[in-house]
Amino acid sequence: MATNNEDSRPRRSFSSANNERHISSNRNQNYDSRNRNQDYDSPNRNQGYERRPRQEGGYRPQERSYNNQNWNNDSQQRNSYGEGEGAPRKRRPRVGERIQSPQRGPSGNYGNRNWGDKSPNRNNQQASAPKTLKKKKPFKQIKYKESANPNAPIRLNKYLANAGVCSRREADEFIQAGVVKVNGQVVTELGTKITRADSVMFHNQPVSLESKVYVLLNKPKGFVTTTDDPENRKTVMELVKSACSERIYPVGRLDRATTGVLLLTNDGDLASKLTHPKYEKRKIYQVWLDKPVAMEHMQMIADGIELEDGEIHADAISYVTEEDLTQVGIEIHSGKNRVVRRIFEKLGYRVLKLDRVYFAGLTKKKLSRGKWRYLSEQEVNMLRMGAFD
Repeated sequence: MATNNEDSRPRRSFSSANNERHISSNRNQNYDSRNRNQDYDSPNRNQGYERRPRQEGGYRPQERSYNNQNWNNDSQQRNSYGEGEGAPRKRRPRVGERIQSPQRGPSGNYGNRNWGDKSPNRNNQQASAPKTLKKKKPFKQIKYKESANPNAPIRLNKYLANAGVCSRREADEFIQAGVVKVNGQVVTELGTKITRADSVMFHNQPVSLESKVYVLLNKPKGFVTTTDDPENRKTVMELVKSACSERIYPVGRLDRATTGVLLLTNDGDLASKLTHPKYEKRKIYQVWLDKPVAMEHMQMIADGIELEDGEIHADAISYVTEEDLTQVGIEIHSGKNRVVRRIFEKLGYRVLKLDRVYFAGLTKKKLSRGKWRYLSEQEVNMLRMGAFD
């Protein structure tokens, strides 16, 4: 009956029973033309309805296709929004009614929907796949040109040291012990000179000169500048162990707490030129002190100050910035042990930090703390010629 159906349109009341039956019959005809118990398959109601035969058991929703998309395969996702087979129908909100937004999940999504770039896990496959880190390519070792004359005589102990067998002092002990042979003959006399073309045996094993290696390290704090430490402390050799297979050693020394430029090589001739006092290779340090340095003390350091092992003076000294008088830059040629620290301690200052920024023309530019690099061919040639002061 039309009177039992809930209709949103306004009802009209008629006093005449005949008129009421007449209107009721007309309304039943209008509803029969649409047959509300049948399903319709058109998303656009302005194009009319397509009739389908009645199914047994009452109304059953048929599979719908909107814009050529099959929504039946995605019923699980639609059920989370109240759609799909078996889910209750969504009614339209009334005027002035507030719509409740879907609950937000713990991962930032609303329901089971994937919101693309707004979701932290925008793609389950990408989230589960392990990230591949690019491996850094190792440094390619540079082969430097030999500058020495192959026919020039060389002391036997120096030959063994340049070959990476041992130090010169240890080589003298091995020579006296009779474990070194030259051209098949045992040599026990110290000071014996040979050429690079001679055959040298050490403990019946052939010995050949190693190729030269030059490694520049930006030394960090807490490492001892030595090849071996009897107290089992960390040494700078641990930082450059992957640089080469040749036996290299540090040129000069830096305190354990001092940072900055440090050269390691197996070129003994170059190492002696860089460390011997007569060559006066320039070194520049940046010093951090516990209090501002007075002007009169700066002048005393430039003029010369007396230490336990003699007088020492700086070639140049200045403040790093005019705003901070606790930072000082000092240039010095002396290679005495802990000379910079002893200078300021003599005047009543405590060195908080000491960094060597320049050594014989080499700097730590573009080299972070604890990292190393090979010297270029041009840098090596400049060091060999003594072009750097």
